[in-house]
Order: sequence, then C-alpha cells, then structure tokens
Amino acid sequence: MSVMPFLRCHHLAASDRSRAQRLAFVLVVLFTLALLVSGCMVGPDFVKPDAEVEPGWIEKEDSRIKSEPGDLSDWWTVFNDPALDNLIETAYHQNLDLQIAGLRILEARAQLGVAVGLQYPQTQEVKGGASANQLSENTANEARSDRFFYDYQIGFDAAWELDFWGRFRRGVESASASLYANMANYDDILVSLTAEVARTYVVIRTYEKRLEVARENVRLQKESLRLAELRFKEGVATKLDVTQARALLKQTEALIPRLENSLRQAKNGLAILLGILPAEVQGMLGGPRSIPIAPAQVAVGIPAELLRRRPDIRLAEFQAAAQSARIGVAKSDLYPRFSLVGSIGLQSSDKGGVLANNANFSDLFSSDSITYFVGPTLQWPILNYGRLKNNVRVQDARFQQLVVNYQNTVLQAAQEVEDAMVGFLRTQEETKLLSESVENYRLSVDISLIQYREGEVSYQRVVDTQRFLTQQEDNLASTTGSIAINLIAMYKALGGGWELRLGKNFIPAKTMEEMRQRTDWGNLLPPEDLPKDTEKEPHTGQAIPVFHKPDF
Repeated sequence: MSVMPFLRCHHLAASDRSRAQRLAFVLVVLFTLALLVSGCMVGPDFVKPDAEVEPGWIEKEDSRIKSEPGDLSDWWTVFNDPALDNLIETAYHQNLDLQIAGLRILEARAQLGVAVGLQYPQTQEVKGGASANQLSENTANEARSDRFFYDYQIGFDAAWELDFWGRFRRGVESASASLYANMANYDDILVSLTAEVARTYVVIRTYEKRLEVARENVRLQKESLRLAELRFKEGVATKLDVTQARALLKQTEALIPRLENSLRQAKNGLAILLGILPAEVQGMLGGPRSIPIAPAQVAVGIPAELLRRRPDIRLAEFQAAAQSARIGVAKSDLYPRFSLVGSIGLQSSDKGGVLANNANFSDLFSSDSITYFVGPTLQWPILNYGRLKNNVRVQDARFQQLVVNYQNTVLQAAQEVEDAMVGFLRTQEETKLLSESVENYRLSVDISLIQYREGEVSYQRVVDTQRFLTQQEDNLASTTGSIAINLIAMYKALGGGWELRLGKNFIPAKTMEEMRQRTDWGNLLPPEDLPKDTEKEPHTGQAIPVFHKPDF
C-alpha cells in the first residue's frame, strides 16, 4: 500500500505561492522531527557469543611450556635461519592468495561506502528535454488550442526514504562488520601463509637430510658388497653373500629417486607460496642445510588469549555481527516506510507552432515557468503473505548458525594448540630415543662386519644390521624435522604471524596504480581510512551515528 500526499505548484498566483511556501516550511519541520526520532532501530544489537575456554593447557606443567605471554609476531625467527626469514618476507609481498584477500578488503570498503550512501537521498535525477507534439484532429479540443506545439522542460527530481526504523543504519553496521571480517580473513590467510612457508621449508631441509643419510648408507653398503665379493673370490664365502649384499644396496639406492621426487615437489609447492616460478626457488634456498632446530622452551600464553589473537576467531565473530545487523534490516521491512519526494524544474510550451519563433523557448527560464512538487509518502506492504516475517526468521537462523560456528571455531582452536603442543613435546622424546637407537645400530654394523671378516657370523647378520641402520637413520631425520613442524603448527594454532602486515598496505603498490589508472577510486586508494585495530569488538547498534560522511 502506498499513500502519496503531494504539494504541487505550477504557475500559481502570489497568494497561492505564499500558502505553498508555508506548507513547504511545515513539511521541512516535520521532516526534521522525523530525523530526530530516527534514532530508533529495530532488530537485535550484537552481543559477543559466549564460548568455553580452558583455564590452562593440559601440558602446562611441562618445563618446556611456559604459560607467560610471548611475542608471536615474528615467531619464525626462533629458528635463527636467515633463509627462512627471507622466504616468509617474499611470500608476504608476492603470494597471490594474500593479494586476493587484500582486494576483498578494498571491495568491502567500497560496499561500506554504498551502505553509507543509502542514508542520503536515494534518487537524484537531473532531466531535461524538448519535444514536438501533434494532437489528433479526431480528439476533443474544447479549448480550441493549437494542435501542434513544442514543449521544453528541465528539472531535478529527488526521493529520500527516511531511516525511521534504522534500516540503513543497520546496513552500515552490517557493512562495517563485514569490512572487519575481511580484514580478519586477510590476517587468517597471512597466519596460514607464514606457517605453510615455514613448514614447507622444514620439509625441504628434512628431505635433504634424508637424501644425505641414504647416500651415506649407499656408500657403506658398497663397501660391504666389495668385501662379500672379495671373500667369494677367495672361496671363503658363498654366492649368497654377494646376492644379499647387492639386494640390500639396490634397495637403499631405490630410496634416492623417491626422495628426490618428493624434494622437487616440495620446492614446487614453495614456489606457489612465494608467487614465483619453480625454477627460481633453488636460488633462494641455496645449498642443502641442516634441519631447523627448535628452542628448548616455548612461551604460549594462556587459552583465553586465543580469543583476541587468532584471526579466524575474530573472523567468526565479525561474521556473526554482520548477520545480526541483517536481522534488523529484515525486520524494518515489516514497518511502514516514510519518504520525502520532490521535483523542481522549468517548463514552457510554444503556442504558435512555428519552430523559428523562439519567443516561448526563452520563456523557459523566466520565473513564471517554475514548477515543483514536494511531499511525504508512506509505503506499507500489508499483504505480504508471511514473506517478510519468514525472511526475518531466515536471517535469524543464519545468525544462530554463525554463533554456533564461532563457538566451534574457539573449540577447534584449543584442539589445534593442544595437538601441536603434545606433538612438539612427544616428538622430542621420540627423537632422543631414536638417536640412541641409531648409535647402537652403527656400533652393531661395525661389530657385524668385523665378525664377518673373521668368519664368526654369516653375512645375514651384516645385512640385518645395515638394513635396520638405514631405516632408523631415515626415521631419525624425519622425526627431527617433525619437532620443528609441530612447533610451527603450534605457533599457527596460537595465531601468530599476522602482525607482519601492521603499518603496511593490504594491496601492492603496482596493483593500486593499475586500478587507479582504470577506475576513479577517490580516497580509497590507498585505503588509509581502514580501521587500524582489527582486534576491537564489533559495533553495536547504540554505537552507530545517525549519519556517516558519504564517500564521493
């Protein structure tokens, strides 16, 4: 249902114009009062969901875990590896997924500008035209006016829907929370990126170590094969000794191409993270190096700090805040909409029917040609058949889903920290035991070779000890790398690394220049008006002003 009372004025007498002006003044006053009471907003104000958090970590009694706050902003520096530091810096500047996330922030900032713009007159239109008109001779023409005439007009139309129920302010609230959510998403991708670069780097160094171990065992087994062949030629050993020695050697040699394949694939994966071609990776890695060594103690803080530090938890919170505001937008559709519409312009028609006679066209700009109308309108969709109410229910159900998602994200964060922490601690213990096992197997290999030379044992004893040594040395290299990988997983689970972007733009300078050349971005490039603190709480309804400064 739409009700539209208008005040129209077209060639009015002086007394009529006076009454029209008084009525227009009354309408302006009513309009101002409507703005003053427009502080009312329907829909819920967002409240941060409750989430259970443990008071302390399960492994808090372990001396290697310190519950004091730690600086996780550049956690990768604990490995004291300049090559790793350089790789992470390169990934931050060149990773394409991170650049896409930065562009989504810019998109969300522009969407906020759209939401702010809806608080102002939604329709503004300048129009004008000239037309030649011919009336039919077969129609009534009681005034006996000319059937052919020219009509000239120019004017300005505007329509302003008042934010009586907070519809547009809720839209600004939602868009603002969405902007924060996109910034949290950027930080979350940055946390994952730094962790994945470090993990891949450790994997590469682990494969290099395993290759070194495999090649060393190949060298030792070649010496054993030579000994077996020599004893066979001397007639003190059988052909079986030679075949067993050669079989073990080939088995160990077969590990090398497999490890080389995995190493190349790890380097190719690192190239994607760095945003470079695979051929360029080797120059950044340099030659083989040792596996990064984890520190003896790690400061992890307390579980409650996850709610503030982890970007994915902030992302889930801001997503819920944005959806909460959409409930208010949907509820506002249940109430009447009040608008102020108007038009002002100039209109004149020539009566002579002769285009060459411009006397009446010049009258277009005289005061007698002024025409306008102004007035409030009311729209209220009464017969909506439940569509609007059910839309409110849809938005509320989506909000509740995001509340549960927030709570689940907090639980998963705690699980990820605990998993990485226990992995970090137990892998250290496993590595110590494997190291002792390797030392004993090396001694066993030496003893078995001495005994074989002296004919005290068969070559099967040499085969067994060398095979077990190869396996255990490979396991030791893998487990040593797992210590660093578990520590990296723990830093990622704690939400460290996103601080790398503080004080820097979300979009590379080259990309900004390309976009600036293509489109007028105004003051959004660079986006200097973005929120500086992404750890703040989402806006609630009371914190939203009646009007925001528009973006032009």
